Amino acid sequence: MTQTRARPSDKYSPLYFLASLGAGGLAVTFFMWLMHWIPHPGQPVPLFGDITDAFAAGGWLVRGMILVALAGIALFGFLNLRLLVWNLRRYTAWSRSDAFAAFSKTNAQSQVMALPLALAMSVNVLFIFGMVFVPGLWSVVEYLFPLAMVTFLGIGAYAFRLYGRFLGRVLTEGGFNCAANNNFGQILPAFAFAMVGVGLAAPAALSEVAALAGLGLVLSSFFLVSSGLIAVVALVLGVRSMLENGANPETAPTLSIIVPLLAVLGILSLRQGHGMEAHFGGVASSGGTLVTLTQFLSVQVLFLLLAGLVLIRQGYAQRFLFGRETSPGSYALVCPGVGFAVLVHFFVNKGLVEAGLIAKFGPVFWALTGVALVAQVAMIWLVWHLNRRHFGAPAPAQAVPAE
Repeated sequence: MTQTRARPSDKYSPLYFLASLGAGGLAVTFFMWLMHWIPHPGQPVPLFGDITDAFAAGGWLVRGMILVALAGIALFGFLNLRLLVWNLRRYTAWSRSDAFAAFSKTNAQSQVMALPLALAMSVNVLFIFGMVFVPGLWSVVEYLFPLAMVTFLGIGAYAFRLYGRFLGRVLTEGGFNCAANNNFGQILPAFAFAMVGVGLAAPAALSEVAALAGLGLVLSSFFLVSSGLIAVVALVLGVRSMLENGANPETAPTLSIIVPLLAVLGILSLRQGHGMEAHFGGVASSGGTLVTLTQFLSVQVLFLLLAGLVLIRQGYAQRFLFGRETSPGSYALVCPGVGFAVLVHFFVNKGLVEAGLIAKFGPVFWALTGVALVAQVAMIWLVWHLNRRHFGAPAPAQAVPAE
C-alpha cells in the first residue's frame, strides 16, 4: 500500500487566518490600480460606473489593465472568503480540543487575534466587491455606512474579548514567557485593532453626512490609539527578548509585521484627514501628506531591512519555504509585501504627484510604481507557493508492498 504525508494544514493553527488575510490584501493591491489610475470624479474611490466609463473610453492598455485588475480582485477576494470560511470551521472544532486548552496557557494565545483581523479584512474586501461590481451602489452607500460601522464595532468588541482573555490571564496569573517572546508576534493584536479602525474610518472619508463622518472619526481614533499603545509595548518587549535570546527562527517573519501595520494606520490617517477637511474645517496640505507618507514608508523600509537581515542570516527560506520544515507563520511574510506595495501607491499618487514633484504617468511615476508592482507580483507567487505547500494534496511518502 502507499502511505501519504499529512498536509501541514491538517495540524491547525490560528495563524492560518493569515492565509485569508494575505489573499484579501492582494485583492486590495489590484484595487489600487483602479483607484489611482482611472478617473473617478465626484467621489474619492472608483465605482462601477467609473470603471465602465474608463473601459469604454480607454485604449487597449487601459482596457487590459482594468480587466486584469477586476480579475485579480475577483480571484483573490474569492480566495480570501474561501479561506476565511475554512479557518472558521477548523477554528471552531479546534477551540473545543485539549490542544487549544494547552495553547491558551502560552504566549501564543494572542495568535487568536488573527481571527478578528481576518474578519475585518474580509469586510473590506466585500466593500471593494460592491464598489467595483455593483452598479448604483453610491446611491445607497449612506445607508450601508451605519451597517458597516456596526459590523466593524462587533468585530472590534470580539477582538477586545479575545485579547482580554489573554491579558487577563497573564496579568493575574502570570506565566508570560519573556524568553520565548523573541519575536514581534505580540504586535498581531495591534494589527487587528488597526484593521478595525481603518474600516471605521471609511465613513469619515466617504460619507457626506457630517454625523456619520464624525462618528467614524471618533471610533476609528479609539482603535488607532489602542493599536499604537499595544504595538509600542509589544515592540519594546520583543526587542528586549531578541537582544537577550536571539530571534526565534520559526517566528522570525513577525519581525516585518510593523510594515502592514503602518500601511493600515497610514490609510486610516489619510481617511481621517479627508473627513476633517470635508466636514470639520481641517486644512490638509499636499506637502503635509507627502511628509506623513514618507515617514510611514521610511519606517516600513527600515523594518523590511531588519527582517530581511534576520531571515537571511537564519536561512529561513531554505528551511520553511523550500525545505522539509513548514510553519503557518510563513504566511506572515505575505502581509509586509502587500502593505509595502499599497503604501508605495499612496506615496506616489497622494504624495509625490499631488505635491507636484512628479508628473502622473510619467517615467518617474512608472519607475516608482514599478516597485509596488514587483512587490505585488512577488506576493502573488508567495501566496501560490504557500497555498500549494500547506493546502495542496498530500504527496505519497513511500510505497510499501502489499503483503
